[in-house]
Amino acid sequence: MAMKNKWMSTVASIWIQCTSGSLYTFSFYSSTLKTSQNYDQSTLDTISVFKDFGANSGVLSGLLYTAVASPSSSVTFRGRKGGPWIVLFIGAIQCFIGYFLMWLSVTGSINRPAVPVMCVFMLLAAHGVTFLNTANVVTAVINFPNQSGTIVGIMKGFLGLSGAILLQVYQTVFNTGPTHYILMLSLLPLLNTLLLMSSVRPFDRSEIDEKRNLNSLSLFSVIIAAYLFFIIIIQQAVTLSLPVHIVIFSGLVILLASPLYVAVKPRSTQNFQETDTTQLLDNVSSNQDFLEEHNKNLLQALCTVNFWCLFLTTVTGMGTGLATVNNLAQVGESLGYTSSETTTLVSLWSIWNFIGRFGAGYVSDHFLYKKKWARPVFIAITLALMSVGHCVIASGVPGALYVGSILVGVFYGSQWSLMPTIASEIFGVVHFGTIFNTITIAGPIGSYVISVRVIGYIYDSEADRGATEYCTGTHCFRLSFLIMAFSTFVGFIVAMGLFLRTRRFYEQIVLRRDCS
Repeated sequence: MAMKNKWMSTVASIWIQCTSGSLYTFSFYSSTLKTSQNYDQSTLDTISVFKDFGANSGVLSGLLYTAVASPSSSVTFRGRKGGPWIVLFIGAIQCFIGYFLMWLSVTGSINRPAVPVMCVFMLLAAHGVTFLNTANVVTAVINFPNQSGTIVGIMKGFLGLSGAILLQVYQTVFNTGPTHYILMLSLLPLLNTLLLMSSVRPFDRSEIDEKRNLNSLSLFSVIIAAYLFFIIIIQQAVTLSLPVHIVIFSGLVILLASPLYVAVKPRSTQNFQETDTTQLLDNVSSNQDFLEEHNKNLLQALCTVNFWCLFLTTVTGMGTGLATVNNLAQVGESLGYTSSETTTLVSLWSIWNFIGRFGAGYVSDHFLYKKKWARPVFIAITLALMSVGHCVIASGVPGALYVGSILVGVFYGSQWSLMPTIASEIFGVVHFGTIFNTITIAGPIGSYVISVRVIGYIYDSEADRGATEYCTGTHCFRLSFLIMAFSTFVGFIVAMGLFLRTRRFYEQIVLRRDCS
């Protein structure tokens, strides 16, 4: 970590992202939380919504980043210049406290907390993740302003993969039950972040070969995702012994170390073009007619139609996606899937999530600069296909949950790279962390309505109708997923409106890029 350049910062951020996706494994330990605390499905969904609110309420992390970690910040802490490390440290501490208190509750080490108190534990753990994610994503965008879609896709992609990575760590080291998994979630992200946080920092210079080196990072990320995919499939097919688990995990560790190659290689071929911070922050603006759209603060952004278009598409896209992953295990149980199969579904969700996050960022960059397609059109496309995925799950036919979870997982993940990238392009990156984290609040709003008021209500009603504690059959979730399909279709219409509004703006971005 002695090397101080944007590539080492990027690698450190990637590694922190690899242990920051605990929220995507909620389905893995939710049954333990439900039985140990005697919750019904609606109560469990309420707690999951607090998880979503915490994970998507990153306004504080955005404001803190602007105050202490932006390149122009002069804040010091005990004689040390402020930076993203402060945001990362605060986030890691929150994650530890939230999950550790949850583990104490599940094990009975403390008296069973009231539901509102457990919601606070979950909210705190999830809120800490926003600090980790904000520090890594905003720093990456500042370091690579000309490749914002690709770098956001890489960062968000590894966050999506982290669910599968965390489960691999657990299965190799612990594998004694979901209770110990919660303890691992309290310790591993904390230790990993403390080790790497000093290397994450913004750099106010650009390189000629940035695109080629980012392509190398993209290749490594795809290889890691493919490796995890085959591991999950093999584990589903056969039972592996502990020595085999160790060998497989060792291979994963080696692959996760591979991005270091990119961090080391540029040092012998660097060709820097010095720029000042203001030039970097304004790099996406194209001419005077469009400058007013850039570098808005939160209040200014709130007064624009574009902000609320992004907000509404996030309500429908991320909201229904969060509701799906939170209830994936319960949907599997109602359709007769075994616990092993539902665990596989949760693990594979991380792979589909990664494909969407990475693919949408990389592909939208390509079509923006090569074909001059405005980036919001990809939000419209992904929401339309996400609606199809919800309909597939609602059908309840054999194998529909696998196919539907692939479609929903991929296109839900796409929202996580498209929305922040579009926000940075439309509103600038000076207050980027605050603005995109404000928009993400829309996700848990949609998740609350769908999870508690739709899925939880319909599920409990069907269970009461059958005079049983658990609902079994396609009728348990069919109506809920049809409602989600309609919601994402509405989001598609809104996204098309945003596309039409920003077409000329994106044409100017392309012209600026072609002339630079």
